[in-house]
Amino acid sequence: MKTLTLSAVAALLDQPAPAGDDRVITGMATLDEAAESEISFLGSDTYLPQFRATRAAAVIVHRRVKLPPDHGRIVFVVDDADLATAQILERLAPPTPRPPTGVDPSARVAPGASIGQDVAVGFRACVGERTRIGRGTIIHAGVVIGDDVTIGEECEIFPNAVIRERITIGNRVIIHAGAVLGTDGFGYRWDGSRHVKIPQIGTVIIEDDVEIGSCACIDRAKFSATRIGRGTKIDNLVQIGHNCQVGPHCIIVGQAGLAGSARLGTGVVLGGQSAVRDHITMGDGSMLAACSGVMEDVPPKTIVSGLPALPHRQSLREQGALRRLPELIVQVRKIEEEIARLKGEKA
Repeated sequence: MKTLTLSAVAALLDQPAPAGDDRVITGMATLDEAAESEISFLGSDTYLPQFRATRAAAVIVHRRVKLPPDHGRIVFVVDDADLATAQILERLAPPTPRPPTGVDPSARVAPGASIGQDVAVGFRACVGERTRIGRGTIIHAGVVIGDDVTIGEECEIFPNAVIRERITIGNRVIIHAGAVLGTDGFGYRWDGSRHVKIPQIGTVIIEDDVEIGSCACIDRAKFSATRIGRGTKIDNLVQIGHNCQVGPHCIIVGQAGLAGSARLGTGVVLGGQSAVRDHITMGDGSMLAACSGVMEDVPPKTIVSGLPALPHRQSLREQGALRRLPELIVQVRKIEEEIARLKGEKA
């Protein structure tokens, strides 16, 4: 188990060391659950009651939070509590179990494969012909890597991931368990009697510093390449269709889906269970809310929501109006009855 002292925590956060208290910190926890040897965090005024009751040794506090003047606790006030928490968690995290450097005797590495220095190939992993794996990359148990694949340096591919043939992966890429790269794109044409499969002969290119979650699927292109830009982070259970172009530093949250040839610019954010239809472009810095569906191009730096997705403020107004619909129907019926009564009196 890794530990830190309170003074070490303060140093990491560029904060003054607490006077007279340098206890050992054994972990992080929520305000409700933290023990006296753990540190916690506070990012919103909403949780001030929990802050007053917590047993935590110290609390990382976002600068915007208005603390009571007499709180009497050790606090580290920072500009971004989530980022500071990540710094501490990185130091406290237990090491991830990894296979030792070298090729496990049970693994199958094709004679024509090229394995770089300090690579680890785990239990029953498979590496195809003419595949190249860069220095320091870790291949966990049960991973299947096809022929003619290129994997860069210091990547990590977790158990049972599948990387099909002719895929290119950059440096420092993380692929979590069960992800599949290079499945055929979903392309069919009706010929009058059956669905004819359209051959998918393209590839997938994953640029540097991408992270791909468990059971995510990235389909190969019909031709050319499906591309994931550098620094993009993809959550679990995401589907990215053939020929999609995902720009740098995007965030794609769980169960989101991109249909074929969709294009995301730089820094696009897709909420959970959202969808982007085929051949749609979302501009740089745009955002799609959870459970929403984009049906037409989205301009840069625009937030959209709903189904079909509209500018977020407009979508909220329409949802508000929809909630009032039953009341409005009652009012309209009363007006219709009053009009009918007045017409009857005139007759």
